Parts: sequence; C-alpha cells; structure tokens
Amino acid sequence: MIEFDIGLIKKYDKPGPRYTSYPTAPHFTDKFTRQQYLAEIISSNKGDSNSSNNDKGNSNKGNPLPDISLYFHIPFCDTLCYFCGCNTIISKNRTRIAEYVDYLKKEIAIMLPHINNTRMVTQIHWGGGTPTHLNPDEIIGLQSYINSSFNIRDSAEHSCEIDPRGLTKAHLEALRETGFNRISMGVQDFNPEVQKSINRIQSEELTRKVAGWVRELEFESLNLDLIYGLPHQNCKEFERTVKKIIDINPDRIALFNFAYVPWMKSHMKLINRNAMPSPEEKLNILKMAIEKLTANGYEFIGMDHFAKPDDELTIALKEKKLYRNLQGYSTNAGADLYAFGSTSISQLGNIYAQNHKEEKLYYEAIDRAELPMWKGYMMNEDDKIRRHVIMKIMCDFELDFDAADNYLRIDSRRYFAIGINKLKPMIDDGLLTLDSRRLVVSGRGRMMIRNIAMCFDGYIERQQDHNRYSKTL
Repeated sequence: MIEFDIGLIKKYDKPGPRYTSYPTAPHFTDKFTRQQYLAEIISSNKGDSNSSNNDKGNSNKGNPLPDISLYFHIPFCDTLCYFCGCNTIISKNRTRIAEYVDYLKKEIAIMLPHINNTRMVTQIHWGGGTPTHLNPDEIIGLQSYINSSFNIRDSAEHSCEIDPRGLTKAHLEALRETGFNRISMGVQDFNPEVQKSINRIQSEELTRKVAGWVRELEFESLNLDLIYGLPHQNCKEFERTVKKIIDINPDRIALFNFAYVPWMKSHMKLINRNAMPSPEEKLNILKMAIEKLTANGYEFIGMDHFAKPDDELTIALKEKKLYRNLQGYSTNAGADLYAFGSTSISQLGNIYAQNHKEEKLYYEAIDRAELPMWKGYMMNEDDKIRRHVIMKIMCDFELDFDAADNYLRIDSRRYFAIGINKLKPMIDDGLLTLDSRRLVVSGRGRMMIRNIAMCFDGYIERQQDHNRYSKTL
C-alpha cells in the first residue's frame, strides 16, 4: 500500500528524470548517424541485438525476433493549451494536415524494407498533439495503410489520444473500425476558472458524453488524464473533479504533475504563475487525490498511474512484468519501438533515434528517401547496465542483486557501491529496505521512486546532469 508522508515528500522533492528512457533525451546528439540507426535495425532483425528491451522476455514465444511497438506522432491541435509540454502545431489548415499524413505514409514506406516482415506488431499508439484533429476519413486512410504495411497480432493493443473538443462520434467510429481498442482522453480539471486560465474549456457534460461513446462503441479501455499544480487549483475544488472522474469510472487514470518550464515552452509564460497553488497546497492536492483514488478501487501503479485491479497494468505490476518506455508504463515488454512522425523517438537494441522536429527538415529527408532522423544516442556498456537496474526499480519496486548479477554478469553491489551508499538517508527515512540480497521499496518510498532510481544514474553520479528536469513531485 502506498503511504503518503508530506514531510518526506518535501524533503525529497527535487528535479529528476522521469526515466521513460535511460539515458534521457537531453543526452541525444546529432553525432549519432543514420548508418548507426540502420545497423541497429539490421541487428534487431537477426534477433541478436543486445537489447534491454528484452530484459523481461520476448512475448512472441514462437518467434525469436523481438516484437514491434509502433508510435505515430500527430502534432496538430486546434488551439494552444498553455500547460502543454508536447511538441505541437496549432493549425486549422486542412491541406497542411493532409500533407503531413501523406508524409507519414512515405516514412513508413522508407522504413519497411529495413524491417523483417515476419516480426509481429503487438502495440500501436497515436499521440500528439491531437490525433483526432485528423478527420474520420484521414484516420481510416492512415490506419488502414498501417494495417496493410505491418504484420499485426490479433491481440495487439491499439491506443489513441483524443481531445473531446471538436470530436464527433464519427471520429471514434473510424478508430474502432480500423482496430483501435483503447482511448486516452485529457480532462485536467473540471473547474471553469482553472480551464480558462490554461486555455482549455472542456465541460463535464462533454467529457461524459464522449466517455459514453467510447463505451457504446465497445473500446476495451478508457484512460482519463488529470493535472495538479495548475493555476487556481486548491484541494477542496480539485476534490470535486476527482469525485466526478471516479463517477465516470475509467479503467485507468493518470495524475500528472504540472511541469512549469517556460524556458523550454515559451507559451507557458501566458500562465499566471501567481495563481498557481503553493508547494504545500500542491502536495495536499496530490495527497487527497491519491487517497480518493485508492479508496475507490484504483491501484497505484507507479509515479502518476492508477488502474483498476483487473487491468493489465495492475496484473503486470503484481507479476513483475511491468515495463517502462517512452510512452510511460506498459505491459509490452520485449518490443522494439519504431516511431514515425516529426519529433518522435524510436527505441531499439542499443540506440535511441529521434526524428526532425521541423516540418521542413522532416519532409526534405523523406523526399530524399532517407529516414528523417535528427539525433540519437548509442548506449555504452555502463548505460545498458544502469538502464536495466533503473527500470527494475521503477517497474518492480525492488532489485534482486543476484538476479541482476546473473543477467548483467557483474557484481552489482560493488558496481553500484556509490549509489547504494547514497541510499542510507532513504533507508533511515523508511523509503526502502536493503540487505545483501535485495533492495525493496516500501509503501512510503513509492512516491519517491524517481529519487531512489536517481541513486543508480551514472550521469547524476558523475554530476553531468544539472537543471535539466522538472521536480519529482
């Protein structure tokens, strides 16, 4: 059971990575080449890539090659949400949007000859931006092309992020028709004053209507996103939103901490910083929300994710099969992630590869029949060792030293001596227990899981990371 201690949370609330990747994106470099990327694709096609994507086993029992996860970035939005940290393009130009969809298909066509066509796709995710800013015909056209291009497992997870504003039932029907079975919808907060302050007006009535459509069309899962730390939020008012979310009864809930980073996202300067809740009130909001959600049947998965007891995430957590990638917590362990679209990031074998951010450069590379890669990272042996250990801690909330030694062929207690020594104050505070066999995170420590994982981060240990990240809570 998670235990919320405000005093300890204040003590450990400092900037740190979210560890959707290791090393993290700030370490990607334009010195990483397309030749390195292609070499890793070829290696993964042979099944001999030394990939920690396969740390927890390949789900494709009948095929020695890693399964595939596909991500498609749709950057377009109708309006600018002031809180948003994603890579977006605000546009109502349908010609521009249609052109981008065509280039996505061209990028797929460039990538396909490099991927072994016997490999199975077990997960497809559309993110943004707002994928449903495409019209229903564009949704059908793009996903039908994807379906005909890849070898997709019947049981594959197809998920899409939606914005109910401007959404029609036809959008959801198009998604369902082409195989989508999971929907994720942003809510943030039902308070009109909060919505106005972040330029996202979305009524409770509209949210409930769209949730009803999702169920009527028999999607398998609905996730709703909330954000705490926004202007004009307080514990009492946000509790009203949480109660309404519980009543809507989604399968999963994400409760994100608002990362105020105007030096990275200049539009956040439009937010009235003086109206944001104090650090104390922000923690009270978080405490209340966690207590309400867990008291009403939701399991705390980790960091900011909650799910019902019979959800795949909950089952994977209990069976120690949970995985973490660039989309967050996942059950899709063992798959190589191929990402398409501007700014998207692929993760396979020993590398990360990110596409161009600017439309012009993205299009120009595709017109040259090149993979539109901008920068990336090739992991060294230390990176691979630390990634394995950090992901075990983040996903299993424990680390078995003997198992790590056998898998990594190291003496992990000696290898991580500096990090283990850093754990002493956390042990004294009851965040974890540590003996010669294993590290186990306590219910109290689960809220500080990023802080615990940071003790095993080589870049932090070598003091190479400063002022790169938002606070951990």
